[in-house]
Amino acid sequence: MPKKFQIIVFFGIIFLLLPLFVNADTLGQKVDFFIDSNYDLEKREKITATLEKISPQLYFYLDDNWWSPLVYWKKEEIRRSLNSLAQEFENKIYSTLTNTFGFEWKPGIDKDERITILIHPMIEEAGGYFNTGDEYPKAQNPDSNEREMVYLNAQHIQKPNIKSFLAHEFQHLITFNQKEKTYGVSEEIWLNEARSEYIPTLLGYDDIYEGSNLQNRVKDFLSNPSDSLTEWKNQKADYGIINLFTQYLVDHYGIKILVDSLHSEKVGIPSINYALKKNGLGEDFSLIFSQWTIAVLVNDCSLGEKYCYLNPNLKDFRVTPQVNFLPLVEESRLQITKATPNWAGNWQKIIGGKGTLTLEFDGADEVKFVVPYLVCNYQEKCTINLLTLDKYQKGKITLSEFNIKYTSLTIIPSIQSKISGFNGFEFTYLFSWIASIVEKTPEEKEAELIKQLLAQIEFLEKEIARLQAQINAILAKKIGTCTFSSNLYYGMMNNSEVRCLQEFLKSQGPEIYPEGLVTGNFLFLTKAAVIRFQEKYASKILAPIGLEKGTGFVGEMTRAKINAMISGY
Repeated sequence: MPKKFQIIVFFGIIFLLLPLFVNADTLGQKVDFFIDSNYDLEKREKITATLEKISPQLYFYLDDNWWSPLVYWKKEEIRRSLNSLAQEFENKIYSTLTNTFGFEWKPGIDKDERITILIHPMIEEAGGYFNTGDEYPKAQNPDSNEREMVYLNAQHIQKPNIKSFLAHEFQHLITFNQKEKTYGVSEEIWLNEARSEYIPTLLGYDDIYEGSNLQNRVKDFLSNPSDSLTEWKNQKADYGIINLFTQYLVDHYGIKILVDSLHSEKVGIPSINYALKKNGLGEDFSLIFSQWTIAVLVNDCSLGEKYCYLNPNLKDFRVTPQVNFLPLVEESRLQITKATPNWAGNWQKIIGGKGTLTLEFDGADEVKFVVPYLVCNYQEKCTINLLTLDKYQKGKITLSEFNIKYTSLTIIPSIQSKISGFNGFEFTYLFSWIASIVEKTPEEKEAELIKQLLAQIEFLEKEIARLQAQINAILAKKIGTCTFSSNLYYGMMNNSEVRCLQEFLKSQGPEIYPEGLVTGNFLFLTKAAVIRFQEKYASKILAPIGLEKGTGFVGEMTRAKINAMISGY
C-alpha cells in the first residue's frame, strides 16, 4: 500500500474516532453541573465537581465543596467505597438490569459509553435521584447536563445501601430509553418508581432484611398505609406503598409484568393490564389491587393463595386496621366518615356490641368503590367476601350473633375509577359507614320461637323412642321362640314373623338396627337393617349365591343364618 494512502487512511480513522476522544473525560477534570436544589443539602442549583474515578462503564464526579476539605484518610476510605461500588456495578448491577429490562441510551446524548455519577451532599432521606432533563440538549432544556447520569447522596456513599440507591437510579436511565426514547411517551411517576423500587430485591440486596431498603420501605408504608399508590408527592409514604405493592405483584405474577409493561407504548395501569394479558393471566389491575389490600391485612396463604406474600422477609408483615368499638349495650350505633383518593387502601375494623350487627356503606356517587370485607370468629378463622354496591355506591352487611359467633368485621374500601393521568395531586372523595347493633330483630325473634318449638318436638320424639324401647325390650324376650320358615320382604304389614325378625335385628345392636322399632311392618327401616345384616355375614349369605351387596329380601340363605344364630342362644 502506498505511503500517501496509508496516511490518508490513518487520518480518516482519526476523524471517525474524533468524537470519542473529544467526549472522553479525564481524571482530575472539573465540570460545572446543574443539580436539583430540592435535594441538595445547601439548596444549590449548580456545583463544580472533579472526576475522581473512572471505571469501564462509570465516571465518578465528586462535589468540590464536599470533597476538597476532607482529610486524607477520609478520602482514602471514600475511594475504597467508590472502587467497591464500581465493581458491584460492573459485575452485577449492569448485567442483571440490562439483561432483564434492556439497555440505557447508549452512547447517548454525550456520545460516551460511560455513565456519569455525580456525588454531592443531599438531604438525609434522599439516596439519590435521576433527572430526565439531562437526556435533552440545552436548546430544549437549558439546565441539562447533557449526559447519561445519576446523582448519589454523599452522606450515604460509605453505607451498605448505596448499591441499592445506584441500582434504583440506573433503572430510571433504562426506563427513559426503553419507554420515552422508544415509544415517545413518559411513564407515570408511580410506575417508574415502582420498577426502580423493586430493583434491590431483584439483585438480592434485600435478602438480609435488617437495614435493607425493603425494611425501610415497610416502615414507610406502615407510617401511612392509606397513601395512594398512584398519586405521587415524592414522600416516604409514596415509596412505601409502591414498594410493598410491587413486591406482591412480582411475588404472584412474575417480573415479566414489570418488563412487558415497560416495553409497551402504554403507561401506568393500562400498561400493567397489557402485560397481564400478554402473559395469559386472567386478573386485571383492579382485582390484583383488591387482593393486595386483603393480603396486607391477613398475609395468610391458608385463606387463599393470593392473600399473602411469598417473600420470606415479609411473612410477618401486616397492616394494623383502624379499630372501631361498639358499646356493649343492647343497642348502639356508630357512624364514621372519611375521605380517600383513587387506589388507596382503607382498613376499618369493627368490634364490640352484642346482637345483630348491620353495617351500611355509602360512597361518593361519582366514583366506583370496591369494598372487600372479612368476618372473623373467636378461633381467628375468617371468611372473605365482597360487598355488593348499587349505582349510588351503597351497600349493607347484616351479621347475627355478633360478638357471640363472630368477633370482628373489617371492611376495606378503595376507589378504583381513574386508570390514567396520574402525575401529581389527586382529588379525594368521601365515604361513610354506619354500624348499628340491635339485640334481636323481628325475624330473629320468630326464628327463636320456631327453634323452641322444634326443641319440644325433638323432646317428644325422644320420649316416644324411649317408651318404644321399653316395649321392644319386653318383646325381645320372646325372640328365642321365633323361627323363620317363610320368605319376608318389603311391604308386609302387621305380620308376626316380621315382628320376630325386627326383634332379632334389634338384638344385633345399633350397628344393624339403630332405630330398634318392632312394629310388624316390613318397611324401609327394616329393609335397611336386613341389608346391613346380610352384608355383615356376606360370606355365609351373599357369596354362595354370587352377590356382593345386600338385597333386603329375607330368603333361604338369610333365614338359614338367622335360624342358626337363634338356635345357638
